Amino acid sequence: MKRTKRIHINYKHKNAFLDDIITNYDSKGEDFGNQDRNSLKLFKFEDKVLNVKSFRVPNFINQIAYSFFRKSKAQRSFEYANHLQDIGIGTPQPIAYYEFKKWLLFKKSYYISEQLDCDLTFRELTKDLNYPNHNAILRAFTRFTFSLHEKKVKFLDHSPGNTLIKKVGEKYEFYLVDLNRMEFKTMGFEERIKNFSKLTTHKSLIEVMSDEYARCSNMPYEKVFNLMWNNTQDFQRRYWRRRRNKKRLKFWKYK
Repeated sequence: MKRTKRIHINYKHKNAFLDDIITNYDSKGEDFGNQDRNSLKLFKFEDKVLNVKSFRVPNFINQIAYSFFRKSKAQRSFEYANHLQDIGIGTPQPIAYYEFKKWLLFKKSYYISEQLDCDLTFRELTKDLNYPNHNAILRAFTRFTFSLHEKKVKFLDHSPGNTLIKKVGEKYEFYLVDLNRMEFKTMGFEERIKNFSKLTTHKSLIEVMSDEYARCSNMPYEKVFNLMWNNTQDFQRRYWRRRRNKKRLKFWKYK
């Protein structure tokens, strides 16, 4: 297979080590997190731990698309991470990406970044409403999202598991992960608020985020809340409709 790779300038001197990780990915490393869609593994490297994401082989149509028309998920993850760092948005340090093609068809790809130890993700805020400093973290997260929008970052996978939260002193730092779906553009007010729709179904959390975003944007609270809550409900309706339709199409799996 034909291999393409790109390594961050700070890791160029570790070229052989990174090659070995990818070559022996299946037999080395420690499984990490959910392995349902893509594989994640951790590899020790000096005083750091590297996080390696192996994207599954795409369907035939996308094998053609990624070969000739679109950047792969691994390449986008690497390039978006570098751009986020350039504009002051937190994300684990990008290290490299690798791609493999066979007979001009796109096959496997890998994205390597530094593993970041965090205290929680946004998901914990949705599961434990009594989490210490819950209100302060939620408001800080909302300000972080506002800063994304101000810096023309539309994170399409702005969902509970994709923001890592780390407490540093009395403040909280936020880091985006799962980066391959982003747009970099100026967003209107409604598009900004819609970006919150995948985060939670708890009305009380929507109320707090609406209040903080209204403060940041100098918009009326009622306008922010109504839009954020309606978008959340619309997303939930679409999500569960898709689930029901999928269940009908694959009914034999649920007998």
